Amino acid sequence: MANDQLLPAQPLMIRDVPPHDRPRERMIGSGPQSLSNHELLAILLRTGTKQESVLQLSNRILHEFEGLRLLKDASLEEITAIKGIGIAKAVQIMAALELGRRLGRLKYEERFMIRSPEDAANYMMEEMRFLSQEHFVCLYLNTKNQVMHKQTLFIGSLNASIVHPREVFKEAFRRSAASIVCLHNHPSGDPSPSREDIDVTKRLVECGKILGIDVLDHLIIGEKKFVSLKEKGYL
Repeated sequence: MANDQLLPAQPLMIRDVPPHDRPRERMIGSGPQSLSNHELLAILLRTGTKQESVLQLSNRILHEFEGLRLLKDASLEEITAIKGIGIAKAVQIMAALELGRRLGRLKYEERFMIRSPEDAANYMMEEMRFLSQEHFVCLYLNTKNQVMHKQTLFIGSLNASIVHPREVFKEAFRRSAASIVCLHNHPSGDPSPSREDIDVTKRLVECGKILGIDVLDHLIIGEKKFVSLKEKGYL
């Protein structure tokens, strides 16, 4: 009869989970928003214990703290009191929670607001007027016309083959931008628009209309002066 005794169930390790169901692979394929809280926590912890998988461990942590609400304020001692959680794992959890806390404290009103072409020019003038090559920069704005992100996308003489709408709007989608202000400099100091400047602007505006992201203006930065292609009637 001894051979008929049931053996203790073995813990389900992450290697036993089908690849398409593993948290890391699901995040890569579908993005972090597709994961549950315990799956996100499992990615942070990386490994479980000999007795339980990282998914089981992360589930147990959330159960102990009744979810994220209590976990976010837990001390190092409280987290390491959980079986299977040492100093290193506890510090990883606390660091991630602190990053989330700091993101939550970001004040959107502190962001620079673009109300006019002058605002955008003043925001970038000192950075761009001394550049020895042409730089094409985009300001990505939220629905309140506040600058969420600034990025230099292209360097070199402005033409339609270099300034590709795909790169401009890819960043807009990534940042969930409502609108864009484009700028580039003329190293000569003369901000008068060229035919290429106008053609590139019209192409970006047309693409923006199709994608639902407004190109509010395209500014050319010169030596302490600028030209707004919107004011010139090209938008």
